[in-house]
Order: sequence, then C-alpha cells, then structure tokens
Amino acid sequence: MANLRDIRKRISSVKSTQQITKAMKMVAAAKLKRAQDGVVAARPYAEKMSDVLASLALRTESGKHPLLQRREEKNVELVVITSDRGLCGGYNNGVIKAADLFMLEKGEKFEKIFLSVIGKKGRDYYRRRNREFATEYLNPGEISFGYAEGIANEIIDRYVEKATDAVYVIYTEFKSAISQNVIVQRLLPVEPMKLAEGEVAVEYLYEPSEDALLADILPRYVYTELFRMLLESVASEHGARMTAMDSATNNAVEMVDKLTLLYNRARQAAITTELMEIVSGAEALN
Repeated sequence: MANLRDIRKRISSVKSTQQITKAMKMVAAAKLKRAQDGVVAARPYAEKMSDVLASLALRTESGKHPLLQRREEKNVELVVITSDRGLCGGYNNGVIKAADLFMLEKGEKFEKIFLSVIGKKGRDYYRRRNREFATEYLNPGEISFGYAEGIANEIIDRYVEKATDAVYVIYTEFKSAISQNVIVQRLLPVEPMKLAEGEVAVEYLYEPSEDALLADILPRYVYTELFRMLLESVASEHGARMTAMDSATNNAVEMVDKLTLLYNRARQAAITTELMEIVSGAEALN
C-alpha cells in the first residue's frame, strides 16, 4: 500500500488540478455566452443572404460574374477551421477527422486539393504530416467581420484567377454547450436554388444594374458566410471546453474522494500496526 506522504501529495495535486479546471470552466462559460449571442445575431442575416444569392444564381447566367462560374471540379480548396488552444474535448479531433476523410474520399476525384487552415491545432497537425498550405491563419478567438473579410478575399482571388474550381469549408456548427456538429459545406461557387416541379423562376429587375449589384453582393456573401462559420466554430470551441472542464472537475472530485478513503485506510493500518507492536513489546517485557 502507498505510504501516507505519497497519498497526501496526490490529493494535493488533484485538488490543484480541480481548481484549474473549475476556473477554466467558468471562463469558457462566460466566453460561450458572448460567442452564442454573436452566432444567434449572425445566423438570420447569413441565412437570408444565402437564400437571396441562391435565387440570383438561378436567374443569372454563370458568365455574369466570376463567383457564379461553375467549372469542372479539378483543383479544390479545402478550408479547415480549428482552434488555437486545446483542452476542449474532441472538438479539434472531429474537424481534423472530417478533413482527413474528405481528402481520402475525394483525393481520386480531384486533381489537387489546396489545404487552407484556420487555427493552430489544425496547422500543427498537418505541418507534422508535411502538408503544404495555400494559406494559414491563427484563430484569434474574438472574431471580427474584418478578419473574416481578409481571409475571404484570398479565397476569392484564387477562385477568380481559376487556381481553384471550388471551395469547401469544414467547420463546427454550434447547437448547444454539449452538442456540436461538424459540417462540410461548399462555399464557392454559389449553389443555385432548386425549383419545385412545375415552378417557374421569376425574373428580377436590377437597379442600378445587374453587373453592379452582383459585383457588390457576391463578395459580401462570401464574407458573411465565412464570418458565420468562424462564429459557429468559436462558440462550439467554448461549449466543448466548458463541457470538458466540467467533466474534468467532476472526475477530480471523485478522485479526491477515492484518495481520501485510501489515505484513511492506510492511516488506520499504520495505527493498527503501531498498536500491535506496542502490545507485542509489552508482552515481551512481561
């Protein structure tokens, strides 16, 4: 049986870890509230923007704007969004697993897959496997629209220059603190709306002009979608971290209880042994 000093050290160590995980849980919960508010605010605008663009793509010739051009998918860009920090359960592993599966299944279909990573965890994972990146960014945690716009502009430039024929994004959709879904979504080209059987597409009147409108709204659509994906990912990260730290704290409490029981048993055994030695010594003197 372990000696009393070792058990006391382990109890002290576990209690220290418990304090850290409890503090991290509280911090993650506070950040989650802000991130969740951002996601809830961004979703309606992004969804309506997506509906409008799908409708425009249906009614507009693909040659009207480069972002509407649909080409045979030979060179594809894959954007993988992870976090910069760990201790968030299986959040990063889920995204990376989906990215590996995408490249494995689609590798034979596409001539080349350009990998872009947002987040230190994804970057480090693929760097250890000697993968080249089209772009790499750290995930700042507090996402701004300008940050998403800067990344989106590089993605748009590669698509417009025909370096890529399609752009897919793998991110985590936030459902709740205990539920997040890994999503693989095609960002470019814009997917046209599908009409129901017998439905006829209604023509639009454009003001000031169709070209001017498309030139303004199509890049903004890409900015908005990527911004929403980043917000979803950040909220999912905080939710996963809060859940993981809550589980770690509960496990630490259980471990302290078990170690305390072990300590009391060891202490009782030590006292019993000492009493037996005293009794034996007294009988020997008699």
